[in-house]
Amino acid sequence: MISRRDFLTAVSGATATALLPRFTWASGPTIEVPGKAGMIVRSARFLDLEMPPEFFDSWLTPVPHFFVRNHMHEPSTLNADSWRLSVGGEVENPFTVNLSELAKLEPRSVTNTLECAGNGRAFQQPKVPGVQWQRGAVGTARFSGPRLRDLLHRAGIKPAAKHVMLRGLDEIPGNVPPFIRSIPIDKATDADTLIATHMNGAPLARHHGFPARALVPGWIGAASCKWLTEIKVLDQEFEGNFMKPGYRMPNHLISPGGDVNPEDTHPITSLGVKSVIAQPGDGSSLKSGLLKIRGAAGAGEASVTRMEISTDGGTTWHAAHLGNQQARYAWRFWDYVWNAPKAGEYTIMSRATDDQGRTQPKTGAWNPSGYLFNAIDQVKIHVVA
Repeated sequence: MISRRDFLTAVSGATATALLPRFTWASGPTIEVPGKAGMIVRSARFLDLEMPPEFFDSWLTPVPHFFVRNHMHEPSTLNADSWRLSVGGEVENPFTVNLSELAKLEPRSVTNTLECAGNGRAFQQPKVPGVQWQRGAVGTARFSGPRLRDLLHRAGIKPAAKHVMLRGLDEIPGNVPPFIRSIPIDKATDADTLIATHMNGAPLARHHGFPARALVPGWIGAASCKWLTEIKVLDQEFEGNFMKPGYRMPNHLISPGGDVNPEDTHPITSLGVKSVIAQPGDGSSLKSGLLKIRGAAGAGEASVTRMEISTDGGTTWHAAHLGNQQARYAWRFWDYVWNAPKAGEYTIMSRATDDQGRTQPKTGAWNPSGYLFNAIDQVKIHVVA
């Protein structure tokens, strides 16, 4: 494993442009991260890695292709033997557990599509600040570990309990506030909310929260705190930078470019309905004839029930085939075979509908942080005879 110092030294002379583009949408210099070959480096200071659309080819995303989102430095020292997780706050019996003790608790496995709330931010118009994710700040894995509620029940939840705070071991630079999130007690005690120690059958990798992380299925990735070290039961929502003003949505639609009063917002919880086109890539040049269009679609705590494809820029829509692999909180793969009739320029679009009746909108709801972008996906291709 390359150290943070060595990694930053390696990229210190790179330009911002060299760190951002890769694969379908750009060319030029790239930075490779050990164990994450082919990923798009969106940030080298706090490591943020995006999965290129070409890697949307496995229902369970291989760990080397799984996106990485860090708000600050990863822990420089992680030792399974010395790691401890404390449980306290509004409980009768606070306690601390080590990794071997955690492993003795009954495990549960949950297949979950983890997605950064800012995935798609680069497509917001007008542009907004933040990591300029395109399509690939998302991945699906089978997470395993004890239920969070089993630890909470052992501690004895007091009647005043309303939220559960999660804190990781991120290394905080300077005066940056610590990355702390809280989730409502109902979600914390749901049978599918985990303290995950394994991912796709193997112990968590360092970039993904070793030795243990929260897994809050169906919700934005920020809720699933990595390198977990403290669980604290609170009598109210945690008050901190990454709960307010961070990771909140306006209570009302606002005009693109408009301002938002932080008091007129609500915390982001579940993900919306969304699809992405993995193939063909944007800007592809392809021969006319039968072409396979494929991609993935998810809906947070809901289920995708219909996929539609347009090959004429949205004038007409046709049903796509949904793959058989599915789980409650996981994306579904889809495909559509199109007979490209003649040479020319085409805009291919995809839109998903879920079992709550939500359908992807033509344009996403603009907000100044670029959260939850879920507009109909589209790629432009050139067909040659």
